[in-house]
Amino acid sequence: MYFASYYIFYYVNIFSFFHKICSTKIGTVFASYFLEKFNFFESLSDMYKTTLFKTAIFSCFLWLSCFSQEAFASSRIKDIADFEGVRDNQLVGYGLVVGLNGTGDNIRSIDFAKESIISLLDQIGINARDGQLKSKNIAAVMVTANLPAFARQGSRIDVFVSAMGDAKSLQGGTLIATTLAGADGEVYAVAQGPIAINGISAQGNNQSVNRGVPTSGKIANGAIVENEIPFVFDDMQNIRIALRNPDFTTSRRISDAINANLGITTAKAIDAGTVSVEIPKEYEGNLVPLMTRIEQLQVQPDQLAKVVVDQSSGIVVIGKDVKINKLAIAQGNLTIKISEIPFVSQPLPFSDGETVMATDTLIDIDEDKESKLTILNTGVNLQELVDGLNALGVSPRDLISILQAIKASGALQADIEVI
Repeated sequence: MYFASYYIFYYVNIFSFFHKICSTKIGTVFASYFLEKFNFFESLSDMYKTTLFKTAIFSCFLWLSCFSQEAFASSRIKDIADFEGVRDNQLVGYGLVVGLNGTGDNIRSIDFAKESIISLLDQIGINARDGQLKSKNIAAVMVTANLPAFARQGSRIDVFVSAMGDAKSLQGGTLIATTLAGADGEVYAVAQGPIAINGISAQGNNQSVNRGVPTSGKIANGAIVENEIPFVFDDMQNIRIALRNPDFTTSRRISDAINANLGITTAKAIDAGTVSVEIPKEYEGNLVPLMTRIEQLQVQPDQLAKVVVDQSSGIVVIGKDVKINKLAIAQGNLTIKISEIPFVSQPLPFSDGETVMATDTLIDIDEDKESKLTILNTGVNLQELVDGLNALGVSPRDLISILQAIKASGALQADIEVI
């Protein structure tokens, strides 16, 4: 019995050590490897070779695997980084929307809309330069789209339409064929179709209602790709991986994970945001299997301790690594109320004075006497920080001011980002 316990302790510790280093889903692989490699079960007596005993051993390894994965949460490389050359390209175009129910541009005041209508009519053989255009069913718009990587001719992409002039709504409108060009000036797609909007707009004689933004909308699959961006993926000599959140630790972990998986030193962390991978000979001219292998690797990303606040909406987001030094916080409210009371000042009877209007000013100061003092100890975690601030009964907007004050005191071990 002692002999069996010794072997269990020995191999479990070896597995735990290697699994913490790798931080990948290889718990069961290591279990099978060590049990078969070192003939673990053959070294035991027959009484310990039962199925129940083997199941218990493998359950122990599986438990260690799950525990390690929870303690070291990891993400796929494809979820935290982008690959050079594999990206979208932005397209933009100018066009006209027709079919609006009197909610289009006032072409008498929007000159570019009028010229666009005249140019469109000229293309189909109608001369409207000498006529008086009064229609309000047309709107000049900007059309934008993202051309995905490896998009081929004939594939469709979504487009977004936004009014440029004084149009009130694009509801019910149809975009006329509009060319979409890239930053190089080349046309890559043509957009056309009915527009779907999320907002509504209604107006009466004395009141109007607006919900959302009725002057912008979307055409699902509204553009057809006409030209492809020249890019031969298999001709790349190396792969550059760009981290979405640059960090030296994460960059090094990605390079180490790639080298460990491929079995050769081919990846190198160039800086906090870039990892360069030389193409192994067996993958030259056939990079898809290599990319599939790399993007599925699990890496534990690291991040800066940061607090993000939105002053306009009062939203506060606190990262899990935010720590503070010991300090005391007191929060109270001071309300100053100023009232102006008008009164009439009349002259005495039989005097030459005049009746005048005057005001009497009253100032009332109300200080919250129920303010509380809370002490937060050094190195408290996120939950303790939130509990301590909630004990003060602070609102989200008060929380923003408190965090900024803690940062100014030097006690907050994190960056504050205001958006």
